[in-house]
Amino acid sequence: MNAPLTDTYRDDALIGGAWVQAPATDDVENPATETVIGTSALCDGSMVDAAVTAARKAARGWALTPAAARADAIAALARALRSMRDELVDVTVAEVGVSVVNARAWHVDLAIELIESASANARNYDFEQELGNSLLIRKPVGVVACITPWNYPLYQLAAKVGPALAAGCTVVLKPAALAPLSSYLFAEATIAAGVPEGVFNLVPGAGSVVGSALTTHPDVDLVSFTGSTAVGRQVGADAAAQLKRVCLELGGKSSSIVCEDADLKSAVEASVDSAMLNSGQTCSAWTRLLVPAPRYEEALAIAGDHANSLVVGDPQSEETDVGPLISAKQRNDVAGVIDAAIARGARAVAGGSSRPSERGHYVSPTILADLDPSDPASQSEIFGPVLVVHPYNGETEAIEIANGTPYGLGGAVWAGTEARALGIARQLDTGQVDINGAAFNPEAPFGGWKASGMGRELGVAGLEEYTEITAVQR
Repeated sequence: MNAPLTDTYRDDALIGGAWVQAPATDDVENPATETVIGTSALCDGSMVDAAVTAARKAARGWALTPAAARADAIAALARALRSMRDELVDVTVAEVGVSVVNARAWHVDLAIELIESASANARNYDFEQELGNSLLIRKPVGVVACITPWNYPLYQLAAKVGPALAAGCTVVLKPAALAPLSSYLFAEATIAAGVPEGVFNLVPGAGSVVGSALTTHPDVDLVSFTGSTAVGRQVGADAAAQLKRVCLELGGKSSSIVCEDADLKSAVEASVDSAMLNSGQTCSAWTRLLVPAPRYEEALAIAGDHANSLVVGDPQSEETDVGPLISAKQRNDVAGVIDAAIARGARAVAGGSSRPSERGHYVSPTILADLDPSDPASQSEIFGPVLVVHPYNGETEAIEIANGTPYGLGGAVWAGTEARALGIARQLDTGQVDINGAAFNPEAPFGGWKASGMGRELGVAGLEEYTEITAVQR
């Protein structure tokens, strides 16, 4: 294990353009080494109130700033972030435990791309549109509270803050307590880019204190939350009590459907990679693999071999595929799910609950077979490197299994022709479906059905989430 990548000790919050000391701090741990690598502020309710007040004070001026000028400021922010790319990668690897290869591609580079996208959308979006004798004016919703998770801290921050700023909103951000350090770098980038004081505010701290204060604050107009479905329900309930708008990106249990005319090896290996990305801590990961019953054992052999080939280890190594989970609690929770599934009759084709390393919160890539689709391991979000494989007989049954969970966030279809895959995709109750390994599109709307949330992020749809419409009849 290489030396720790960071020693970021912060005890402050960014409020109205100034760094304000918090009354307490919280340790940040490297999940690969189980050592403290920094601290973050633990803000209290008074600091939340001050941040919201600063955002409210800046809101009118930022809303009246021409969209092109907002686009320029966001573009400057993207350049500032790009100049600190290496530091952002180091901090992300250290606080999340994600492999450095994935940290570059899926955490940092994609986050910067989303900020660049927000700049372009602010510049090109038509905020006033004609409809008959009406002029439809899209205005910023106002002050936005962004509450982001620990699994993709910088990416999720960018997915929320970029479009909010593009729409003309001001922001108060509460990052996850387990991975707050990259948000400090983002805050420093807003200062370097010349984003006006109060337009972006950072208040780290406990969800029970800072998160609750934001969701119930009367001067917050919209809450954008990414996290568990259970917490999302509470956020939605708190916001609804004040008729406050919400955008909720919650859990998932997405299926990858492999048709009998698909390239089985490619489809299965790609599905394993999706389930294991970010150590399985990805809400939209394909964590259920559905294969034709006659090829079930063949698919399991491919899945097991591929899972066993993935390198589990030091996330700083260029050779590592799978790093640790975020915390000891998360590792224990995932191991408990695996053990319980095996006790109910699951076959562990690869992996299992045993620790692959004496140090770090690691779980080996695990493939579970022989479970009913109604089994808890196939119905509940595990948030670890675990893929459950099910056989099916006919496309109708595959679609029923895929739709038969409380969630609807992502999914995949693999078929010999795009027409066949698209026919199945049209019947899936989910926010996104990838056909035959299609590339991720950061301009496409991202969000879920059912218990996976409400609202959409990314692209023009993400910008529109932060607007209200005034119709002027002429």
